[in-house]
Amino acid sequence: MLSRLGALLQQAVETREPSVDLLEAFTEHWKGITGYYLEATDESIPARQTDIPWRLKQMLDILVYEEKQQPAGEAGPCLEYLLQHKVLETLGTLGKAEKLLQLSGDRLGSGTEKEEVQFAAVLCAKIKQDPTLLAYILEGKSILNGRRAQELPASPVEEGAEHPPGTGTAAGSPSAEPSPPRRDSNLITSLMGLCKSKKSRVALKAGENLLLLVGLAQEAAAACLVRSSALCQLLTEHLCDLYSAVPACTDPADILALERASWRSQGDAAGDGVFPGKESLAAFFGWLDYLDELVMGAHPVVADAITEAVEEKFFQGILQPQLLEMSELTILSATAMLTGTVRQIRAPPLLHRLVLFLLGPDRHPETPGDAPHPLRTQLIDRCNHLSDEISLASLRLFEELLQKPHEHVAHSLALRNLEARGYLQRGPAMPDERGPPEPDPDEDGLDLEEDPYFTDGFPDAGFGMAKKPPPGSAPSGKGQVSEVVSSFLCLVPEEAKTSSCMEEGGYDTYVHDALGLVQACRASAAPCGWPPAPQPLDACHPEATFYEGHFLKVLFDRMTRILDQPYSLNLQVTSVLSRLAAFPHPHLHEYLLDPYLNLAPGCRSLFSVLVRVIGDLMQRLQRVPHFRAKLLLVRRQLMGLVPGEQMDHAMLFKGVVVLEEFCKELAAIALVKGPPEGPP
Repeated sequence: MLSRLGALLQQAVETREPSVDLLEAFTEHWKGITGYYLEATDESIPARQTDIPWRLKQMLDILVYEEKQQPAGEAGPCLEYLLQHKVLETLGTLGKAEKLLQLSGDRLGSGTEKEEVQFAAVLCAKIKQDPTLLAYILEGKSILNGRRAQELPASPVEEGAEHPPGTGTAAGSPSAEPSPPRRDSNLITSLMGLCKSKKSRVALKAGENLLLLVGLAQEAAAACLVRSSALCQLLTEHLCDLYSAVPACTDPADILALERASWRSQGDAAGDGVFPGKESLAAFFGWLDYLDELVMGAHPVVADAITEAVEEKFFQGILQPQLLEMSELTILSATAMLTGTVRQIRAPPLLHRLVLFLLGPDRHPETPGDAPHPLRTQLIDRCNHLSDEISLASLRLFEELLQKPHEHVAHSLALRNLEARGYLQRGPAMPDERGPPEPDPDEDGLDLEEDPYFTDGFPDAGFGMAKKPPPGSAPSGKGQVSEVVSSFLCLVPEEAKTSSCMEEGGYDTYVHDALGLVQACRASAAPCGWPPAPQPLDACHPEATFYEGHFLKVLFDRMTRILDQPYSLNLQVTSVLSRLAAFPHPHLHEYLLDPYLNLAPGCRSLFSVLVRVIGDLMQRLQRVPHFRAKLLLVRRQLMGLVPGEQMDHAMLFKGVVVLEEFCKELAAIALVKGPPEGPP
């Protein structure tokens, strides 16, 4: 009887045992452990005071039991699960991270910085090998987007799962509203704190490891980094703090004189040319350079999130209010800092945000008085400000902006108004829609020498001859280079020229510089896909009367006053125009470098503006005694050959020198851009 009862009990046990799924129990305990790290709110509680030790003991017992049930040399499903999903490595990482990451946080100057950054480097290397660890290392409750852990898979290693909890579907919709990122100590806050270390090697190492994290290729890891940490907020806050730390008394000239910063070698040039505020400036631009490199190497999801935060908090939150100030000192300081910011930024996503912030997204032709983007309007207006200092600073800003490899800059400032070639006279078709107008019989007797705008003194091959090429030689799409060059070189009359009296005063001295400028402009414009030739005139349909646009209007207005403006301002205006002329767009080339345009009524080109200036100059020449001797003296003073001294009409003389040099520069640019046909 007892033997039969024992047999029945044994049979009952044997029939019940298979119903216990060891693998299911094993994974449930693992879910409990990982779920703790997702849900825990009090990180000060030691692991031994939680159910983690009990769960680990259960997992160990399951493995031991499974091993006894398996034939010798074979691994059971639980052991395979443990090995395939790197359970032991994850446990080791979580345990170390829980202990060591909380040592650093945001505290600066701790005695363990070296050890902290070394550990963080090991941790980042592990994450690079297995990006699924990132979610657990960050310990972020925001991974759950406000939901309980039970509503999502609690384990990153369920069969068939590739991504951490909460990142599998969210990666496809990064714009979803996340819950606020956690700011307590984790890997990101630790690295950010170490980036601020006074020890340059520690800061450098921390920065390099943060670069490694943002560059993870997996979209799930990138989305987790954005939503489950305060990365973007911390990066941008530090940028804003460093900007605010720059003393208000810092000289704008010192800001502009700084070399482009490098975050990897911030402390190297600290001793050169010390001035008030230099250390703060170096810290700000160094961090901006780091952000730029961070965005450049980041996963697109992370890069977009960082640039969005920078635009919102820094561009719009700090820069814009200062740029719209009315105080002259604030305008000068903010414009100088913005110019340095433009110079520093290279990462395409960050540059794109900056360009649209400054110029707006509009691409249609402008109309006079239209101001859809107030900041753009304000910045351009300041190029023609009553304060010469503000005008100079604003022109420098736009010259820096024109050097950036972004198609929208040239389009917004100039090209959108030239697309329809509305500056050309519509009427009887000229050969190739170009070339000089036919001579008017009624005007044959009025030479330039008799025109009240001009006086004698043009050479035989001078302005009048250069402007009228022989019949039948209508310029091609790039113009007859020799005639174009001659037109610019002969524009200034001989009695107003002084470079011929100096050694190496010819325009050929500009050719080398023009070659470098044109090559740089071609390189930056290469991705733009600009056409090689102007749009056919019969395909152009201007919607309204031609308007050169706000920016070119201001530049042309400034050029008309070149004889009455400070020397430094004239240099900056001509420098901006030269850069525009060097761009490889056929409409810009035509509008700025073609002297033979048959302009529509009321339109002006760069050449027509220069002709007006020369007319004004010729009238003034006759009213200034000893004009040529004084002009030559001023040129020598500008070259540093003789000491400077006060004299009447000094601004006029300096304006004439700039005008002559500008015409030579335009001639050199035209030569370099045109087809090779030998010297003119």
